[in-house]
Amino acid sequence: MGILEVQGLSKQFGGVAALKDVSFEVDRQQICGFIGPNGAGKTTLFSLITGAVRPSSGSVRLQGRDVTGAKSSSLVKMGIVRTHQIVRPFRALTVVENVQLAVHYGCGAVARASEARDKAMEVLKQVRLDHKALMMASVLTLGEQKCLEVARALATAPDLLLLDEICGGLTSAETHSMLDLVHHVRENGVTVMYIEHDMKAVMSVCDRITVLNFGQKLAEGKPDEIRNDPAVIEAYLGKANTGATLRV
Repeated sequence: MGILEVQGLSKQFGGVAALKDVSFEVDRQQICGFIGPNGAGKTTLFSLITGAVRPSSGSVRLQGRDVTGAKSSSLVKMGIVRTHQIVRPFRALTVVENVQLAVHYGCGAVARASEARDKAMEVLKQVRLDHKALMMASVLTLGEQKCLEVARALATAPDLLLLDEICGGLTSAETHSMLDLVHHVRENGVTVMYIEHDMKAVMSVCDRITVLNFGQKLAEGKPDEIRNDPAVIEAYLGKANTGATLRV
């Protein structure tokens, strides 16, 4: 049994089907990528899994437990958390205070402030932001704010971490560092689901990849299988290029 099982998940917004009958399973301690053209339904999928949006139909099971439609706050305490495409730090708080809040309200929440601060500092060391712990979150660069977003998620002590375009807008060096962090997170026992438009990044870091197109699952497999899948190539490059290979 995988850590996450999604069965027949669908979401309608008015007359628009954002997601249609999507099913897949995520194995423990894997890095599973989710790719597809703009509007394919990737972020909607993450929102359904993490409780930000209720599904129209289908089910989500976390470690064998049906959590379909559960609130995000409850799911965090069950060990599932996400980051967002657009960083959302508490800009009027310091870097360590941002992470400390996550420790207080995460899985196995810590009540004592001193203990929560110590745990926050441990997480900041993992993402290489401990030297900026006392700075205001508002003065961090985009790359540093992305790291802070990951740090706040890790501070909740998740079993399953959903990362939504954490490399978007980063330099090549920052992207390389972020992917190293993703590997480190997996090595520490956390399962990762990863949305990314940077094909080179997702192909290099993921064990398996699921491709969405127009809200439906188009393909699923290992990176090399996805890279050479005619249906995936057509979705990205058009029908005239179905004999090509996705260049990453």
